[in-house]
Amino acid sequence: MKPLFLVGYMAAGKTTLGRRAAQLLNVEFIDLDAYIESRYRKRISDLFAERGEEGFRDIERRMLHEVAEFDNVLVATGGGTPCFFDNMEYMRHRGVTIYLAASVQTLCRRLSHAKVKRPLVAGKTPEELYEYITEMLNRRESYYRQADYRFDADGYESLDSVDEAVHRLAVLMQNPAYGDGADEI
Repeated sequence: MKPLFLVGYMAAGKTTLGRRAAQLLNVEFIDLDAYIESRYRKRISDLFAERGEEGFRDIERRMLHEVAEFDNVLVATGGGTPCFFDNMEYMRHRGVTIYLAASVQTLCRRLSHAKVKRPLVAGKTPEELYEYITEMLNRRESYYRQADYRFDADGYESLDSVDEAVHRLAVLMQNPAYGDGADEI
């Protein structure tokens, strides 16, 4: 099976949905950020601090190319991964991309209630968080929309709804036309 890449903003559900989908499909799940941390034995925030964004994005690109060579893999990318270099074009060439699209309201709610605070949004007031996410989505949306498929990520908040979404994804991937169109799923 061609690699499957989940793209979208932080808190869209790439890791949650991806992990469950990989189990159902009996493929390996890779969270690209966790993969980078494992390979470099440093946290993403430390790599950013040491190398700057440009240095980190170069590492991210090289690790993306590495995992894209694996068979039977589902990769949850970082929120910025498709927005740098030719990453989105490369992922589309190597496999199938799915954009997990979530509204600003959903992303704000998920990030506000997350047990682990993400460094880019830690300490922001609800108003600042809303403005920040709106601005970042405006910058990144054109990259995300290049995905082969768009998946409405607003609709799953419970385990049952995640399982329903995973089953829809599994049906898509078992379809003979898998990867042949830019459709809503």
